[in-house]
Amino acid sequence: MTTVTRSLFVFSWLVLVVPCIGIAQDAATPAKPQDASATAAKPQDAKIDPLDWPHWRGPEMNGISREKGLVSSWDPAGENLLWKSPELATRSTPVIMRGKLYTICRDKPETTQEGEKVVCADAATGKILWENINNVFLSDAPAERVGWSSVTGDPTTGHVFAHGLCGLFQCIDGETGKTLWQHSLSEEYGILSTYGGRTNFPTIFEDLVIASGVMTGYGEHAVPAHRFIAFDKRNGQAVWILATRLRPEDTTYSTPVLGNFNGQAAMVFGAGDGSIYAIQPRTGKVIWKYDASIRGINQTPVIDGNTVYCSHSEETFAENSVVGAFFALDGTSKGEIAPGKEIWNVKGLAVGRSAPLLWNGRIYTINDAAGMVIIDAKKGEEIGKQKLGTIMFGSAVYGDGKIYVGEATGRWWILEPTDKGVKVIHKLRLDDEIIGSPVISHGRIYLPTFGGMYCIGNKDGQPTADPIPPAPPEAPRDADLKPAQAQLVPAESLLTSKQKQKFQVRLYNANGRYLKTVSAKYTLEGPGTIDEFGKYTVADGNAHTVTVVKAEVEGLTAIARIRVVPPLPWVFDFKDKLVPPTWIGAAYRHVPREVDGDQVLVKVTTIPKGTRSQSWMGPIDLHDYTVQADVKGDIKNEKMPDVGVINQRYTLALQGASQTLQIRSWTARLDLRFAKTVPFEWKPNTWYTMKLQAINEANKVVLKGKVWPRGDAEPEVWSIEATDETPNKAGSPGLFGNATDAEVFLDNVKVTPN
Repeated sequence: MTTVTRSLFVFSWLVLVVPCIGIAQDAATPAKPQDASATAAKPQDAKIDPLDWPHWRGPEMNGISREKGLVSSWDPAGENLLWKSPELATRSTPVIMRGKLYTICRDKPETTQEGEKVVCADAATGKILWENINNVFLSDAPAERVGWSSVTGDPTTGHVFAHGLCGLFQCIDGETGKTLWQHSLSEEYGILSTYGGRTNFPTIFEDLVIASGVMTGYGEHAVPAHRFIAFDKRNGQAVWILATRLRPEDTTYSTPVLGNFNGQAAMVFGAGDGSIYAIQPRTGKVIWKYDASIRGINQTPVIDGNTVYCSHSEETFAENSVVGAFFALDGTSKGEIAPGKEIWNVKGLAVGRSAPLLWNGRIYTINDAAGMVIIDAKKGEEIGKQKLGTIMFGSAVYGDGKIYVGEATGRWWILEPTDKGVKVIHKLRLDDEIIGSPVISHGRIYLPTFGGMYCIGNKDGQPTADPIPPAPPEAPRDADLKPAQAQLVPAESLLTSKQKQKFQVRLYNANGRYLKTVSAKYTLEGPGTIDEFGKYTVADGNAHTVTVVKAEVEGLTAIARIRVVPPLPWVFDFKDKLVPPTWIGAAYRHVPREVDGDQVLVKVTTIPKGTRSQSWMGPIDLHDYTVQADVKGDIKNEKMPDVGVINQRYTLALQGASQTLQIRSWTARLDLRFAKTVPFEWKPNTWYTMKLQAINEANKVVLKGKVWPRGDAEPEVWSIEATDETPNKAGSPGLFGNATDAEVFLDNVKVTPN
């Protein structure tokens, strides 16, 4: 029987936040780290199957399968087709682990209940075993972008990790489909979910799972950057956060891949700032970076020993007139890799989406127009070409002497490497669009399409495989026992009144190897107290505050941040001339200003990539509350802005151009998912009071909004009412504004329990 789980965030604040952000009444203690060579379980103790495909690029993160006996042809009408499942139609590349297939699909597409789901199926039969279903909320991304990311499996625990379209990041029990912990990366860290829908892929390293995206948080993280957050995969606590260059041009979906450069573990990725980075995965410390493009990098790198191969299809960083480049970098580099210091660089080769294959000294890479180019991996010289179609999104895989690849318009190819390039040994044309990539596991090839999931293989075949080559060893931990880096965990906490947080200080050597957990000298910048054992206690009072915790030990310093948000009710009048310090996604895009003789908050028009945005005020488990604010819209060139409040993942918006009032959740799905719009005339340069109330009733939520001129008596009748039968049961209060055409003014923000 299929198990269905719809996560609705109906947990209490304590139950939700303990596993996610590391808070508890009696001081939650961070779990101790697991360095694979020191404290982690050995791989042979974890029942890891070498024929599994737990990452979308395979067990070696490079698209290579060591399996034998794979088919050389198939037919969607029957030949070597083991099963097809329309229920598993998706753009997401699946993973295979412990006899199960995991992927991300649209749930109930083209209905009023549409959402997103992580699906588990029997890998041998395609039978659905469970579904973990979630709403898409507060996102501009269209439904067709659901499943841009892929599930990542953890072979050591059997858990799977999923990064959803709107930033919902989950650890899921692979057997039952139960959510073990989760983060709303938008409400907690300000991750952007734009119309493009680009969504990053989780990466697992030892006891960490690493998520990323362009984020606009609070404090020093308020300015947008492509940031990486390493969570403890066991409890969801934030361990470290890394920011790349500020104000990137793009959101991206380059997948971090793991390697080892001269004994130093490394994670390599392309970032939204156009650079390729190598960092220490345990600490987030940058090893080196290479400025490749003036725009974001979507390509997933490939690592071979000490060499990194990557590409892009944008203007190059050093020569803006050249579009595209494919290059090889020395992974043993340190600091900045300057232009011209590449091992080789093929300029003008635009490969922006499809990840390359490296096999037998040759790179097989497919440009955005679906043309395969074969390159000598050592010299960077072209060996051959093969046209595959017109549009390429997915990536090829290699197995049993063959290359398997699907092109966006439905073309399918099986290629055989030759001395001069590749030979076509099989091709066909499907009626289904192919955006994801094929994967190989246990003698079967799985192909995701918009029409369904295909499972291809010989029904009587017995899978065999060559062993996966052992990874090069890290430099021994005991070879360098000198502490060079300190880490304070959890790196981020969200607490409320009378709560405590236990901190832990970890030391690492210069290569990023864990050494020990130690005592330290603690100091605070902000309210609260901390004892000698690292137990922090929230200060008395009802203020929204931020405290920076500093730990000093053995000449090293580490910091962590705490947001303290008291219980409701809240009132913000901005008389202190500050953006509230705990608000997510607000400080960079809003400025305090005196308007009409009062201190207010202004959403400015001078940040082109931030004029339409959302901000959030507190924990994600709040429900049954009311948000109220005084709002005013300017007018410029006869255009007015949009302004609104957010309650329980719904937005009540005054829309200037259309002179309407709207309640919505999934911004790009107003036609089907949920929205209600009514005519509402409102004037520029006039203050209004907005109020949005959310009421949970059994399996629905009732939303009531009203707007009236500020200073007038509040009307008894609600201006707009709507009921969502597929409800968001909880969520952070927040604000919405679109100041593209004119500025937005905010004052007297209140959040009260119903």
